[in-house]
Amino acid sequence: MAQRLVIDPITRIEGHLRIEAELDGNSKVAKAYSSGTMVRGIEIILKGRDPREAWAFAQRACGVCTTVHSFASIRSVEDALGIKIPKAANLLRNLMIAQQYAHDHVMHFYHLHALDWVDVVASLKANPAETSRIQQSISSWRNSSPAYFADVQKKVQSIVDSGQLSVFANAYWGHPAYKLPPEINLLAVAHYLEALDWQKDAVKIHTILGGKNPHPNFVVGGVPMPIDLNSDTALNAERLSIISDSIDRITEFVDQVYLPDLLAIAPYYLDYAAIGEGLGNFLTWGELPGEDNSDTSKYVVPRALILNRDLANVTVPDPRDFDRMKEYISHSWYKYGAGETAGLHPWQGETTFNYTGPKPPFQQLEVEQKYSWLKAPRWNDVPVEVGPLARVLAMYAGGHQQTKDLVDMVLKKLGAPLTAVFSTLGRTAARAIETKVFADTLRATYNDLITEIKAGNTRTFNSDKWEPLTWPARAQGFGFMEAPRGALGHWIVIQNGKIENYQMVVPTTWNGSPRDHKGQAGAYEAALVGTPLAKPEWPLEILRTIHSFDPCMACAIHMVDAQGQDLGEVGIGLNVCVS
Repeated sequence: MAQRLVIDPITRIEGHLRIEAELDGNSKVAKAYSSGTMVRGIEIILKGRDPREAWAFAQRACGVCTTVHSFASIRSVEDALGIKIPKAANLLRNLMIAQQYAHDHVMHFYHLHALDWVDVVASLKANPAETSRIQQSISSWRNSSPAYFADVQKKVQSIVDSGQLSVFANAYWGHPAYKLPPEINLLAVAHYLEALDWQKDAVKIHTILGGKNPHPNFVVGGVPMPIDLNSDTALNAERLSIISDSIDRITEFVDQVYLPDLLAIAPYYLDYAAIGEGLGNFLTWGELPGEDNSDTSKYVVPRALILNRDLANVTVPDPRDFDRMKEYISHSWYKYGAGETAGLHPWQGETTFNYTGPKPPFQQLEVEQKYSWLKAPRWNDVPVEVGPLARVLAMYAGGHQQTKDLVDMVLKKLGAPLTAVFSTLGRTAARAIETKVFADTLRATYNDLITEIKAGNTRTFNSDKWEPLTWPARAQGFGFMEAPRGALGHWIVIQNGKIENYQMVVPTTWNGSPRDHKGQAGAYEAALVGTPLAKPEWPLEILRTIHSFDPCMACAIHMVDAQGQDLGEVGIGLNVCVS
């Protein structure tokens, strides 16, 4: 019988994801299975509610990806009712979206993924003077002196000496798959700590335009923040100045810390340019629309479908296509009225629970049966990958010049061909590349907003069709958002002013899906096949590939008492994920 590894949970923050991997005789992954172990339920909660308030419930599917669900929700209602938002409102939305990318990606790289490549404990062997030299050779970042890195090293030493590794606990320190010199380990640990502090500057755009973060405020028809340079309660000159300063700080960290760190670490892991792709199929719904958001080809991220790595034949997927956009539940803990092998378009979607698995905790998944709370979305019966790599490929194939330049620059520095992007390393690099694109988009969008304000175009809300008396008896809409983790779609059906059906197909559902009715693996499952493990009992290599997708499952609270004993877990969100 093949050896079966169980990693549960595999995510560092956004549980609950279980990965099981069968190994061959050479300690390589032969098969893999992905199980979302927390139930979805937001769709049920939304039935019968006013569609204008759906965003407030939908954003609570997650405690991290609140913004993306809100945007997808309000866009679905606007699409159903034919509501057009003012240009200034679109610019303000794009500011929030671009900021979300930069903030989320930096946090992911340092706090959720970097420790798969960086050995924190090994940084204690570093020479701070050499780390200083490396830092000064890769960027002009201000924190670069030998004394600074010596202080960071002392902090790490004090944590290790305490016997409680705190944020650095639960890792495979000393694993033979770690390849970085001690000095680059120290460099990355320093920036891990700096990124914790940096995010207070990055989040200011959301707190100003949405009133708070997380869970900012939103409104169907525009944005809730009016523009009035002379008002203390609106977007005024002072708040615009704070936003501008926040954009500068975001861009500086991306340019001088994040991208240089990626290029300093990646050369030591070039073997991952041939590990972890899996499907070769990619989908995006598109993001950062212009004034006419009906033309998806003019979005910064175009709507695109790429099959079999073929960048010369990109097509545009239609989320309204009942024949191609479907979700399956053959291996998911749900049931459909039409049967186990049926596929349903989200406007026809059903969320009916059907748990048939063993009572947790259990030793192994029953993979021949149902084994996940995630459904299996498919495009024309084909599994696809969504996320940063899909977006960068769509922009690259679509001729987005900055993206092409950045991709070519990174490949040249690494001495790698274009095919290297189809990998774990490529996925990780794509996230950094698009962060640079979106950070620069922040400044361009801000400048466009200032131009509109100077021209007197300050309307941020369209009240047309706001009242239910103006709505058709029945309407259905699609709301999109290219969340940091990939293509997010909300499909809504409105009947007599109330929500009749609401379905969310989130990035982690696309990527983390179980097998479908044809036995086809999802992106996580396919990406792990062929992964070699140096120490199967310490499956660091599996973490690297799964974390490169940045899984985001439903939120939960893990409680401990003063002595560190588990008291249990309390679910906050009911949806199996987000962005």
